[in-house]
Formats: sequence, structure tokens, C-alpha cells
Amino acid sequence: MITGKYIKELRESSGLSQTELARLANISQAHVAKIETEKVNPRLSTVNSILTVLQNKKKVTVCGDIMSKSIIPLRPTDSAKKAVSLMHNFDISQIPVMDRGRVIGSINENTIIRHMGKNPAHIKIKEIMDAPFPIVSESDSVSILPELLNFRQGVLVAKEGKITGIITKFNLLSVKN
Repeated sequence: MITGKYIKELRESSGLSQTELARLANISQAHVAKIETEKVNPRLSTVNSILTVLQNKKKVTVCGDIMSKSIIPLRPTDSAKKAVSLMHNFDISQIPVMDRGRVIGSINENTIIRHMGKNPAHIKIKEIMDAPFPIVSESDSVSILPELLNFRQGVLVAKEGKITGIITKFNLLSVKN
């Protein structure tokens, strides 16, 4: 049975306000409020309009919702020793390499392990760095991430051309289904 309480739960999980729902369903906000508090019994056509809107507005999880906002970049002139220290101190396994705000590469624990025979204090990141992480928009659906993370350790997130976060497999696993 569709109740006002159920409609309210659907609306809230869709991230819509009563005003937005009313506008999209072509009814008044006051009417939505009365339906949700069960002060009125709406017509079937009104319920159908509301449910159509809510089905089309189901919240899609986007990259900006799950990204880590703390980005700890390295510079190409930093040492591998600094990378190891950052990974240890921040419990991370991959780091973007940036130069003057531009992403130019990446480094991860596997790359450092491959160069373990050398003194990490004398190895510059630019000598061993890997290709840059892929970059997605904050507004992109998380559905694009599994394929990218199959081949890369991380994915950077940008808004209006500026890097705003990073997503790793751990972040993706935190998405509630």
C-alpha cells in the first residue's frame, strides 16, 4: 500500500525537497506536505505523477559522493623515500605526481617495490613514476569506476578542471548497493 509516509521516504531517498517534487509532479508543495502527513487522500493520478517523478529521480551515486578529498601529491623532484614515508604515515598505497597543479604521473607501492635494490633517498619520483591516474568528473556515475580500477590503482576526480579528490578500490567498495 502506498502511504504518505512511503512517499516521503521515497522523496527523501531521491534527494528531492517537497518543493522540487511538487514542481516536477505539477502539484503544489502544500499538497505534497498534506499527502506526506496523510491529511489528504490524493487522487490516483496524483499518486501516479509523484511515483513517476520519484522513479525517474532515484539518487545515482556519483564520483564526488565517494571520493577522498584528501589528496597527498608528490612532486617529480621528490624522492622515493618521501613517497614511502607518505604511504606509511597516511596508510595509502598510491600517490599522484603533480607539477604546478598539473597531474603528470603516479606512483604506487608496486612501483617502489620494483626499485627496492636502489637507495630510495637517491631515486627521484620522475625517474620511476608511472602514467597518470585517469581523471573523471565529480558528477560522473560510479558505474564507470570498476573498469578503470581494474587497470589502475586510483582514479582522480575533478571539477571544472581542478583535481578535487581521489578514488581507490577501497572507496568503491564502500558504495552501498
